[in-house]
Amino acid sequence: MIDHQKREAIYLLHNEGMSIRTIAKSLNVNRKTVRKIIEQKGQVPCTKRCDKKEPGDQLLIDLYNECEGYVQRIHEKLEEENGIQIGYSTLTRKIRELELGKPKNKRCEQVEDKVGEEMQHDTTTYKIKLGDKSVILVASIIYLRYSKIRYLRFYRSFNRFTMKCFIHEALSFWGYCAPICIIDNTNLARLHGTGKNAVIVPEMKEFARNYGFEFICHEKGHANRKAGNERSFFTVETNFFPGRKFENLDDINNQGFIWATEKFANRPVSKTRLIPARAFEYEKKFLTKLAPYITPPYIELMRSIDQYGYVSVNGNYYWVPGIKRFEVKVLQFSDQIKIYHQREMLIKYDLAPEWIKNKNIVLPINQNRNVSVIEKKHRDRRKKMRSRSKKINNYLDFAIKTKVGKKKHIFIQRLYRLFKNLTPVLFEKTISRALTYRIDDIETIERIAELQMKEASYSMPLPCIDESFKSRAAFIEGRFSEDVDLTKYKNKEEDNNE
Repeated sequence: MIDHQKREAIYLLHNEGMSIRTIAKSLNVNRKTVRKIIEQKGQVPCTKRCDKKEPGDQLLIDLYNECEGYVQRIHEKLEEENGIQIGYSTLTRKIRELELGKPKNKRCEQVEDKVGEEMQHDTTTYKIKLGDKSVILVASIIYLRYSKIRYLRFYRSFNRFTMKCFIHEALSFWGYCAPICIIDNTNLARLHGTGKNAVIVPEMKEFARNYGFEFICHEKGHANRKAGNERSFFTVETNFFPGRKFENLDDINNQGFIWATEKFANRPVSKTRLIPARAFEYEKKFLTKLAPYITPPYIELMRSIDQYGYVSVNGNYYWVPGIKRFEVKVLQFSDQIKIYHQREMLIKYDLAPEWIKNKNIVLPINQNRNVSVIEKKHRDRRKKMRSRSKKINNYLDFAIKTKVGKKKHIFIQRLYRLFKNLTPVLFEKTISRALTYRIDDIETIERIAELQMKEASYSMPLPCIDESFKSRAAFIEGRFSEDVDLTKYKNKEEDNNE
């Protein structure tokens, strides 16, 4: 193909009288080509391929809508029904030119960093070595655009509840928030639609309203709209991960918290040399201050207590105080659970780490674990009996260690009944005899008490009179009355002895 300048030169030389042979020899062009260029007056001819029939734009638009965008089917219909032979790559190019498929990338608007107006949230996944194992973790970052301050945390999985817990934790740490939060179009807060047409999930919309901000999705394909957050992940990859070792999820989160809120926040940002911590102090007066208290996000679960007194939450079993089985309401927070029954909180636990599963969890004694009503009652009864004498205390040490469970409770209950019904002297003699012969059967102890009562040597003790009664007017008046005649009972006792 001879270019336009060379064609004009050939035509001008011919007009000046130079022969075709001389022109062809000097410009190294074929003589036939020179003659043809002279005939065309040095212009580039507008040639069209008449041997091929190409589809019109309107035909392609109609077929695209009819075939629902499937280019392979459009290609078949053009050949079979319209008799148009066209290459598949040519067809796809024409469809792209008409912007029938994926629209062309458009320029993204450039938004200036305005103080106190915007924050951004995004997540990404990393394969990280925790201890000796490599695991996939989700990194979540929230970022104040003006001050460049960040909050970082890692999770094994990330859902809508986890997102709310993360944002609550970050904003509670700062104490402030921006009026809008930029998110992408795959975010858990989006219900449907993209960009400015995105509809936010009502649950997340109400959640954001409690803090004083709203979620806004950037336009599809314009990920640079939150380039500050994307840059944050690059900084994590190049500055946080290298040279650090992590034992578990808690360890990486602790190191990430210190890195994001202390080290990185007090380090000058490149180019601008802005220090995020100082910029945040200035930005505070333009941000929305959070309420003094905001209820942390939680999930409400209904659970039934099993036969062992436990309820299952997140793959583990938590003990519930009491002796009956009933339904309870469990409120699961990010770091703890609270168990309620009929609006009364029964107990609360720290939530077990995610890597712990199928474990029975009971509060240790040093955390004031609630014991059952029966256990508490028997403990008080044992304490009363032990305080009576050393022999009774020694006997309880001997008898109780041989009994467990229900048998232990029945034994203490019947022994305490004897303790209440017998006189102190008689009860102590009975227990002393049982200890001597190493007897731990309650029925045998009851028979020993009967034998002690039938012995002639047994004397009924005088009634104990409280000293405070002697000062009462009724006691002073009645003490001068005649003594009761008990001789007939004494004579009857002598006749029985004879």
